[in-house]
Amino acid sequence: MIKNMVRTKEINVGTKNEVGAVARMMSFLVDHGINVETIAGYSNRSGTEGMLVFITDDNQKSIEKLVNNGYEYIEEREVIVVELENRPGTLKNISELLAGNGINIDYFYCTTCSSGCAAKVVFSTSNNDIAFKILNSV
Repeated sequence: MIKNMVRTKEINVGTKNEVGAVARMMSFLVDHGINVETIAGYSNRSGTEGMLVFITDDNQKSIEKLVNNGYEYIEEREVIVVELENRPGTLKNISELLAGNGINIDYFYCTTCSSGCAAKVVFSTSNNDIAFKILNSV
């Protein structure tokens, strides 16, 4: 079921929700040789502010470059990245396992592919330490 699992940190960056905001940030990171490995984004209810949430191959360099480029709201958060077999029921199984042990999933985002490669799930829980131990024992 679980092919690989790591603890890492994601970067959360606040930005104006406007045309080209994602393109500018991604171009900026690429221009500095930074690869974005996962990404999610959303805006506030009024649609004026946005948040990009991503993991890169060099978070320290990413944060340094973003700060130097004038981005003000930047936060790093610990997350768990799980690579799962890409078949029906794997996300169901780990979410039930966590729930059965009293662990709440605060948020998650994921990737899949149709050619049989692993599905990658990035999540944060009410207790990442215990969640990691539980999932590592599977």
